[in-house]
Amino acid sequence: MIFPKKYNALFQENFKSGEFQIVPIRYKDRLDIMKWRNEQMYHLRQNKILTEEEQEGYYKNILSKLFGKNKPNQLLFSFLKNDTCIGYGGLVHINWENKSSEISFIMNTSLEENYFEILWTKFLKLIEEVSFTHLDFNSVFTYAFDLRQNLYPVLEKNKYLFKKRIKNQLKIKNKWFDVLIHEKKNIKISIRKSSKEDGILLFNWRNEKAVKTQSFDNSEIKLDSHLNWYKKKLEDPNFIFYILEIEKQPLGLIRFEIEKKNSTIGISIDKNYRGKGLSAEVLSIGCKEYFKSEKKPIFAFIKKTNIFSVKTFKNTGFELHKETLINSIPSFIFQLKKL
Repeated sequence: MIFPKKYNALFQENFKSGEFQIVPIRYKDRLDIMKWRNEQMYHLRQNKILTEEEQEGYYKNILSKLFGKNKPNQLLFSFLKNDTCIGYGGLVHINWENKSSEISFIMNTSLEENYFEILWTKFLKLIEEVSFTHLDFNSVFTYAFDLRQNLYPVLEKNKYLFKKRIKNQLKIKNKWFDVLIHEKKNIKISIRKSSKEDGILLFNWRNEKAVKTQSFDNSEIKLDSHLNWYKKKLEDPNFIFYILEIEKQPLGLIRFEIEKKNSTIGISIDKNYRGKGLSAEVLSIGCKEYFKSEKKPIFAFIKKTNIFSVKTFKNTGFELHKETLINSIPSFIFQLKKL
């Protein structure tokens, strides 16, 4: 059969990242995909072994018809390393009205043991380009049975936020398994250098109880003292303050103090945006902006008890430099070098 090669719903046929790419699902990959699905039935919504005849019928009667639709209910891709198919997946159960979709992905079964995190991460970046950059969707999510313990850390590293647990959705040998849903929203964060008008905003963030609890200096600061300090730091070329915003609403602060061999970072998130999976994104954007003009590595000083911050900095690429005591408090020093 002559199988289509381009989706009407997309004006771009392939999406690339180095040696990896996704292309509209290819007919020639059908038997490999069938094999992988049959091998991985345990985590799929598939209740019987697929046959070649069924796979042919699915491609001919279902998949081929998706290509001509402007708003198909799914967009499936072959996942390639160079020109070799090593997996497949895409956007399924698409809600065009709400601009959201579930992400589906499986890889060549033989690659799972050694390359699971790498390939899932590569695929997520490519499918997010389709959904967020190309289609401007509001959100994507994964729907995974609670028996894939290696998947959830990968999703969290890629800034997917745990959304919901649905009880008793799969029964295997008289044992029920839940479904875990992780979601990532298409949040457009902007960054700018701070100005003197931001002084009171920074003062309010600094004196917040939750911020002071994790700070090495948790003393109360008076407004006049803060504004005088802030004015001096704005004029000091060794200090950089960035304000991050969502739709012109203040989201948080990234601060860099430039020293002889490195720079020290500080971060604050507005209380209205905490717990929404934005910290790693804020940190990543701020560091990328810093490295546009600076080469010195970034150091982060974090209390050992601040588990959330430790996880956030690790997920953003910071590596443990050493353990130390700061004001007699057991602490970590993390480091990020310019790539």
